[in-house]
Amino acid sequence: MAEQEPTPEQLAAIATVDDEADAAVNYKPPAQKSLQEIQELDKDDESLRKYKEALLGNAGVVEDPNAPNVQVTRMTLVCDAAPHPLVLDLQGDLDNFRKNPFVLKEGVEYRLKINFKVNREIVSGLKYVQQSFRAGVKVDKTDYMVGSYGPRPKEEYEFLTAIEESPKGMLARGTYNIKSKFTDDDKHDHLSWDWSLTIKKEWKE
Repeated sequence: MAEQEPTPEQLAAIATVDDEADAAVNYKPPAQKSLQEIQELDKDDESLRKYKEALLGNAGVVEDPNAPNVQVTRMTLVCDAAPHPLVLDLQGDLDNFRKNPFVLKEGVEYRLKINFKVNREIVSGLKYVQQSFRAGVKVDKTDYMVGSYGPRPKEEYEFLTAIEESPKGMLARGTYNIKSKFTDDDKHDHLSWDWSLTIKKEWKE
């Protein structure tokens, strides 16, 4: 027997409170400085120079000079109970992700892992923003603070969210359309993508 889509009232009942206001209203990001400017600062201070070397490392040469400073390469839904890895290649065709939803069993624990590269300059205040919709109604919005990172073009960084539990119950089952965005303190939209997640009673039905 096919499960019915919940009514807007039922969706509203299971939706989390959405606060569009930024939690740090009075926060002002620091002025952006290039990597060269940072390396030139206090260059006569030996201890500070060594500290910056340890922090920034050897940035190396970017293989593609036209590549953006921040490249988001893939997103993985990490779930030990899943029968196979759930991976989105974010360097391919982003349009297919909504048509081919991930399947996630209800009530299982999972985390999101995002892999990305920083190619040339330090980026501050990276943030992953996710909004979930069900039948056109927004049911969740979450901001994840990723942090600040120096250039490391030959090696990817990875960010893991905290452990979450997939929704469960008859009303929670169904397909969720998700809008994801990787941004920073300067409101740069490094990558936006849409994808879908279907919550089922079992992995395969």
